[in-house]
Amino acid sequence: MNLKYFVLFIFLFPLWFSAQVRQSDDNESPKEGKILKAKHDQYKIYTVERDTTYVDTSLTIQSDYKYNYLRKDTFGLLPFANEGQTYATLDFGLQKQNVYPEFGFKAKHFNYFKPEDIRYYSVATPLSELYFKTVMEQGQNVDALIAINTSEQFNVSISYKGLRSLGKYINQLSSTGNFKITASYFTKNKRYISNFHYIGQDVLNGENGGITTLSDFEEENAAFRNRARFQVYFTDAKSFLKGKRIFIDHNFRINPKDTENNLIVNHQFNYETKYYEFYQQTQNTTIGNESVKRFGQAFYDGVINDQLRYRKMYNQVGLSFKSNLLGKFKVFAEDYYYKQYYAYNWVINDVTIPYKIDNRINSLGGQYFYEKNKIKGSLLINKAISNQTFSELSAQASYKVNDKNSIEFGYQNVSKVPDNNYIFHQSTYINYNWFNSFKNEKINTFTVNAKTQWIDASLKAMLLNDHLYFSDDSPNADTLSVTPKQYNKSINYLSLKISKELKYRKWALDNTILYQNVTQEDAILNVPQLTTRNTLYFSDYYFKKELLLQTGITFNYFTSHYINDYNPLLAESFVQNDKKIGGFPMLDFFVNARVRQARVFLKAEHFNSSFTGNKFYSAPNYPYRDFMVRFGLVWNFFQ
Repeated sequence: MNLKYFVLFIFLFPLWFSAQVRQSDDNESPKEGKILKAKHDQYKIYTVERDTTYVDTSLTIQSDYKYNYLRKDTFGLLPFANEGQTYATLDFGLQKQNVYPEFGFKAKHFNYFKPEDIRYYSVATPLSELYFKTVMEQGQNVDALIAINTSEQFNVSISYKGLRSLGKYINQLSSTGNFKITASYFTKNKRYISNFHYIGQDVLNGENGGITTLSDFEEENAAFRNRARFQVYFTDAKSFLKGKRIFIDHNFRINPKDTENNLIVNHQFNYETKYYEFYQQTQNTTIGNESVKRFGQAFYDGVINDQLRYRKMYNQVGLSFKSNLLGKFKVFAEDYYYKQYYAYNWVINDVTIPYKIDNRINSLGGQYFYEKNKIKGSLLINKAISNQTFSELSAQASYKVNDKNSIEFGYQNVSKVPDNNYIFHQSTYINYNWFNSFKNEKINTFTVNAKTQWIDASLKAMLLNDHLYFSDDSPNADTLSVTPKQYNKSINYLSLKISKELKYRKWALDNTILYQNVTQEDAILNVPQLTTRNTLYFSDYYFKKELLLQTGITFNYFTSHYINDYNPLLAESFVQNDKKIGGFPMLDFFVNARVRQARVFLKAEHFNSSFTGNKFYSAPNYPYRDFMVRFGLVWNFFQ
């Protein structure tokens, strides 16, 4: 769909429904000439797990943190120079564990919506939202949404998120799109409830491999103030990820009436396809006057066009017993089929690299949920009964003292099947072909989250065994060779995150500090010991409180460490122990404003870059963002 037509559509479509009678809690029909005003809690947003929030048009410091390409707080993530590229992960605790084998190529999935990321709606009147933000050069970022309830029982939403940004460096184009359709329905007595979505997503990136000569950047040569003058490793390489998914989650209550004890049949279906391509017209890279092959020798000279396809189908069927006294018990069976394949086999040194892997995993599990008064808890047990096995034990309990104070405990024990790209990979480049047999990763995680009127704190402790990672096996500085490895020793990870906002009249200081510590015999899991974000800002109303103004400075910092490098052929980060990155401040100045449902954002990003020295990187060979001014808005419309 053409982006400009979709933006026009989102403005006009709600007007067609302006005659819709607004829903109200009152049973009486509206009197002639009187318009019923919908309440705030009649605009609901919820996930497939039924976690519910409401449409938020306020302007807070969290609004500023979420005003970015991912539309969420990105503390713990360090973006690359161009919008829509990948991110370096500073907070290892952000990674979520999925027991099933996944596609891999994780660097392309930061903006890839998973089923748990999809939001469903229930709105009293037609709702639309428009997000717009400028980018680095030649492009824009737009996210547009329409949500409509044709009745109290049925909702449909359509959204499109599109990005195009050329970037400041050679061959750094980002072009992405996420098109979503959701539908929610329940019968009047809520005996049947369903949530459905279709999503099509694509991520196209120019892959320049970073700059070749770091001294040109670090010595602040005036000739390179125009970043397009830097020599990069690749001028014609690109990666492309495309995915489509159909998903439905629905349940049916066997009891005709909702009673104190109910029996419910559950079913969840997920069918998804993915396609990944790495394309490169020329294999040779020129560094100075020397021509090298960055990824090593290939099977043949000429165009590189590695293509990978993937599909999976997942079904879960369950039976739940729900009691007002005892809680909710659920037993379920899962069927997970996946296939990942290239076009043909490679033969290397008389060893055949298979062109596909496909498997079916079946499992049985049970869940228990309890919620009463101030106590909430859950327990999950899931175990594979097929040849390819996994196991999961997860428990969670929380206690809410009052509206300002609560505490939550969690424990997870996982035996995870390795992701597919650790097991096998094919490429025209000889060194990037493998077919492995790795053991399951074993991960034990314990968490404590406390939200109090004084401070918010999160403690996470993890024990990792048989940890999988990509290692740097490069024979020299000019050739990049990366392969998967499994670490046969234990890794202990500990993190403590503390957040607190201090307010005095119209001033506020918002602080988030993350401490991380890793105990390991070898440098496999590398994280910064300290990561911090501190924002000092001022807020006040003007023009008879029609305008809320917010302005301030945000300070971001992380300590120097051996940050993971990025491999564009694999679309994965890999462990390196040659160059430390970090220890540089990143200062942003912002002015934000809200007028009714419109919020306007103006930000001078990394404005200190010109006077703190060119030592700022997102990864080795990949400089972080220079100073730039960007602006945009988020605007909600309620018809």
